[in-house]
Amino acid sequence: MCGISGFISLSGIDNIDESLLKTMNRTQAHRGPDAEGYYFDQGIGLAHRRLSIIDVSSGQQPMFSDDKNIVIVFNGEIYNFLDINAVLQQKGYVFKTHSDTETIIHAYQEWGTDCLQHFNGMFAFVLYDKAKQSVFIARDRIGEKPFFYTVVNNNFLFSSELKVLQAHPEFDQTLSPQAVEDYLTFGYVPETRSIFKHVSKLQPAHFMQFQIAETTSATGLSQHKYWDIADTSSSKTGNAETLYTDFKQKVSQRMMSEVPLGAFLSGGVDSSGVVAAMAQLNPDKKVTSCSIGFDVPEFNESEFAQAVADKYNTDHHLDIVSHDDFGLIDQLIDMYDEPFADSSALPTFKVCEVARKYVTVCLSGDAGDELFAGYRRYKLHKNEEKVRSKIPSIIRELIFKPLSIIYPKADWAPRFLRAKTTFQSLAMSSWKGYLNSVSKIREDERKKLYSRDFQQKLEGYNSEQVFVDALQTKSFNCPVKEAQYLDFKTWMPSDILVKVDRASMANSLEVRVPMLDHEFIDSYFSLQTEQNVEGSNGKALFKKALEPHLPHDNLYREKMGFSIPLAEWLRGPLKDKLLNAINEPKLLALDIFDSKQLNTMFQAHIKNKRDFSAELWTVFMFSQFVQKNKVHW
Repeated sequence: MCGISGFISLSGIDNIDESLLKTMNRTQAHRGPDAEGYYFDQGIGLAHRRLSIIDVSSGQQPMFSDDKNIVIVFNGEIYNFLDINAVLQQKGYVFKTHSDTETIIHAYQEWGTDCLQHFNGMFAFVLYDKAKQSVFIARDRIGEKPFFYTVVNNNFLFSSELKVLQAHPEFDQTLSPQAVEDYLTFGYVPETRSIFKHVSKLQPAHFMQFQIAETTSATGLSQHKYWDIADTSSSKTGNAETLYTDFKQKVSQRMMSEVPLGAFLSGGVDSSGVVAAMAQLNPDKKVTSCSIGFDVPEFNESEFAQAVADKYNTDHHLDIVSHDDFGLIDQLIDMYDEPFADSSALPTFKVCEVARKYVTVCLSGDAGDELFAGYRRYKLHKNEEKVRSKIPSIIRELIFKPLSIIYPKADWAPRFLRAKTTFQSLAMSSWKGYLNSVSKIREDERKKLYSRDFQQKLEGYNSEQVFVDALQTKSFNCPVKEAQYLDFKTWMPSDILVKVDRASMANSLEVRVPMLDHEFIDSYFSLQTEQNVEGSNGKALFKKALEPHLPHDNLYREKMGFSIPLAEWLRGPLKDKLLNAINEPKLLALDIFDSKQLNTMFQAHIKNKRDFSAELWTVFMFSQFVQKNKVHW
């Protein structure tokens, strides 16, 4: 795991400021504390920060081809690099290192951009072909490794973290109104936008290729898709034993390392499954497992983590976090660079901090819920769709839209009586209803919150467009599959993987995710929804596959999630901080919100009349971002 950055003169005629690039690259030193490296030539500068994992002695970057015509900076891991090497060796290629970086170089020499079809891994890289005067940039299929870019004075600037680009003296801090709308909807900024108008993200499963020439400009840069989830139907009949065998193989593939390796262990289904597989794959060596617990029972899963640790005799490490340990909040903006409203970023950082004391690489159980429909929201969506299928849309809108207006959002009530959001969703189409259910601040609330000036800046834009773009060319015979697909295209790369990448890299820790293997996704995304969701039981087949290997309570207790007591924090110890944030002068100067409406929401929350914790936390984190940056329209 590493950090990369660089300058590329699109015309090839501009000189590169070597000192500036080095200064910028060092802002991401946490991503690669073991070494740094640079390459400079006319019109190009490539930079690298290294966290040594494989071929520690000879994998330094930038790395060159034998003839020095190809140079690469690479962040990530190619898990099947030895298999690719064997194919290339038969074609006459000679390898001088044991590094997967060299594999990319030779694969490009043999297959060009089609080399991407051969890679199984997490990656973002920039490859410069000096002989052809071309640049090839690619990102992994799901988006585990980040890639930001902008163009300044016809120079293409790129980096693994946004803070690197912000260190450029001519960085443009203009906000994107569309990205602000997206953030307030989702709690994160989806690809390809960033919060800054002139900065983009390379989408997962996409590459860019361009010539360095006098005629090249920013308008000629485009992204090309090289992969997508192929079968989005609900058609595959799965077998529990086969599923576990496939799962274990993907865990095995991610256990190669020359440095200490372990696993996160929350005590939930997915992380417990990873630890079980690791212990079975290497019975002669104890698995290092890492957990955090909370000092309040309703948020504490540590006893379930301990049950798995005891079953497999792991070298288990547990840190108990105080329920009022919110000192990390002020660091989140520095860590994420963009506003980021997933409050589980706090415990995620904590568990990465614990893990780094003992290991350099950690395996994670992420993606099990998205792939095998484990979230409660999928079950609710499935039930809502049963109603939609029986009542024509025009009648649903006539019935449920008025009900959603008059029905109170009874946060205090039992779940089956919290019908306001459900009524709203039932009045909508399937994907719009799903968007409504996952929104941090729903559309009706955003309209009340926005100032007239900001509504004009949006020029009619609505975050629905994110889902519209994601669903282009795709069709679904199952609404739950559609929701899962949307999560893989939005929530997964822009929330889950951003959270894990920044939290782990802030601690110089590499995280690997077996269930994000694209072959595993291709095999099991189309699993029949009936095998995933059985009544109130999500991930049904995956749990069945794990039954011989894990305690019953780890599999079938109610899902707890990786959360913090946010509502209580905002009513208690963070109340004054929240009030200051929503009345922050720099935030008010942007004129995004109707201040009266925002303060009404604040009062309703602290008086316990409504639970506005998700909405207020989203605004709070945006205000924190505004305070720490010189942003403007």
